[in-house]
Amino acid sequence: MNVSLPDAVVFDNDGLLLDTESVWTRAEQDLFERRGKEFTPADKRELVGTSAEIAGVVLGRRLEEPGRCDELIEELNALVVAELEHGVETMIGARELLARLRERGTPIALVSNSPLAFVRRSLELAGFEDHFDVVLSAHEVAAPKPAPDPYLEACRRLGVEPGPSVVALEDSPAGVAAARAAGLTVIGVPSVEGIALEEAHHLAESLLDEIIVSRLAL
Repeated sequence: MNVSLPDAVVFDNDGLLLDTESVWTRAEQDLFERRGKEFTPADKRELVGTSAEIAGVVLGRRLEEPGRCDELIEELNALVVAELEHGVETMIGARELLARLRERGTPIALVSNSPLAFVRRSLELAGFEDHFDVVLSAHEVAAPKPAPDPYLEACRRLGVEPGPSVVALEDSPAGVAAARAAGLTVIGVPSVEGIALEEAHHLAESLLDEIIVSRLAL
């Protein structure tokens, strides 16, 4: 099967490119432990990939502090930034995939619901700070994932038309929904057990999966 070269490839960050999802998990565990509560896998599944606004509501409900959503997010952000400084690992295949795309000259972007300072610092710690043509936080657009805004803006900054010729790599339902709503081809790479990505056009076990190599014509 002949597959045409993608016009661009857009990566999510947390849990897709970098193992920052484990950084978030440790910070979330700390947040719960401060209140004498256990952070469960169900809590994690509800939080993964969500925007700050949605996460704040979830945390307020789970921690029984519904009126303190903004304060809880601020506390969590401080914990996660501190946790990040302990270091971050790349996901399996991330370095190889980025290297091959860069060598070929494919435009690449990174789109995350996380704060821009966190995203840039995590890329810096991984040695990826100069790898992307565009780095975008959903905090820079009107609506975060699962809205299409972050992906549409990334395409605009890359100078490509959003459509099936742009491939998005995502590990969360919110991210998959956002990329699909933007009209992109979506490959789901789940990073948290129990997360289902039914809306993705393709599913891969890692960034080394044959479906990614094939769909990106590498």
